[in-house]
Amino acid sequence: MPRPEASALSKPAPFPGRLAVQQRVLPAYRVPFFDQLAARCAGGLSLFAGSPRRGEAILTAAGTTIARFTPARNRHLLAGAAYLCIQPGIQEWLTGWDPQALILEANPRYWSNRSAIAWMRARRRPVIGWGLGAPRSRFLWRGFLRRFDALIAYSTQGAEQYRAVGFPAKRVYVALNAVVEAPASLDPRPEISGKPPTVLFVGRLQERKRLDLLLQACGQLTPGPELVIVGDGPARPQLERLAQREYPSTQWKGSVQGEALERLFRQADLFVLPGTGGLAVQQAMANGLPVVVAEGDGTQRDLVSGDNGWLVPPGNLSALTDALRAALSNPARLREMGAASHRIVADRINIQAMVDTFLRALEAVHPR
Repeated sequence: MPRPEASALSKPAPFPGRLAVQQRVLPAYRVPFFDQLAARCAGGLSLFAGSPRRGEAILTAAGTTIARFTPARNRHLLAGAAYLCIQPGIQEWLTGWDPQALILEANPRYWSNRSAIAWMRARRRPVIGWGLGAPRSRFLWRGFLRRFDALIAYSTQGAEQYRAVGFPAKRVYVALNAVVEAPASLDPRPEISGKPPTVLFVGRLQERKRLDLLLQACGQLTPGPELVIVGDGPARPQLERLAQREYPSTQWKGSVQGEALERLFRQADLFVLPGTGGLAVQQAMANGLPVVVAEGDGTQRDLVSGDNGWLVPPGNLSALTDALRAALSNPARLREMGAASHRIVADRINIQAMVDTFLRALEAVHPR
C-alpha cells in the first residue's frame, strides 16, 4: 500500500532520545542528511561507519558537523555474491552511546548488524532497517528482515520488495533518496533558440555510467547538441579516445564542485544519465532541468515521469538516441519539463522530506 505524499502529512516531532545509525561507509553526499536528522534528535545522533573496499569509487567524508561520528574498522571478506562486511566494535559503540533507537543498513551481508540487533533486543529497544529493497527469492533476506521493527526504503520499488518478502506493509516507509535540500524558487532559464541546446552529464567516469552510449547517441543527432561532461574517473582516457571518433566536440570539464557546478547546471538545457547511479539527477532537477535517465535500482521511477523526462532501458542505444531526439526537438516543452522537475524536488524529493520520513518511522516504533 503506498505511503501518503510527504506534503500531505503534518511535520513530525523531534525524536526525544539518543539515536544511533550504522552505515557501511559514510559517503560525502550523505553528511547533510545525517546532520539534519541529528539536529532533530533531542539526545543527539551517533553515526558508526567505516571505509570502502579498495577500488570502490566512493567519495567518503572524514566526519560530520552536528552528528557524532565514530569510525568503524571495516573488514571486507570475500567478493561478489559471497561478500561480507564485519564491523568490529559495534557493540562497544552502542554501549558507549546507549541509544533509545537504532537504524541499521538492512543488508544481511553486513554481518555485525546481527550482534547490534541482539544488543538492542536485550534492552527491549527498537531497531529500524534502511535499504534499497530485497530480492524476492532469497530466504536469507526474509529471515533477516523479520528482526526489524520497521523498514525504510530508498524507493517505492524497494518498499514493494520488502512487502513481497512478507514484511508487514504498515511498517514499511519510503524515504525517497535525496542529496539536496528543497530548492528556492526557480529562476527563468535562458531561451534555447539561436544556439545548440546543451546536454549535461555529471558523475564519476566509470564504465557502468555508460557514457559510451551517450557519445554515440549524440553522434547520431543532426544537428548535434553541445555535450558537457563533468567528472573524473578511471574511464576518462578511454572515453576521450571514443569521443574523438564519435563526438569530437565533447567538452570535458573534469571534477567541478560548488558554485562552479551550479553554474553548469543553470547553463544546461537537458541532463542525461545513460547508466547506473545518479544522485546528480536530483541535483539537476532542483536546478530546473528535464532529465533522460536509464532505469536502474528503482529510485529512477520516483524521480522521472512523462512530465519531467524520459526513462530508457539500460544499455539500449536506440532508446537513448530516440529520447534525446524527442527532448531536443521541442525547446518550449523542454522548459516546461524542467519546471516540473523543480516542483518534484521542491515538494517531495529532498533532504528535509527524507528526515521527516525517518522521524515518522521512529515515532511509530518508539512512541512518545
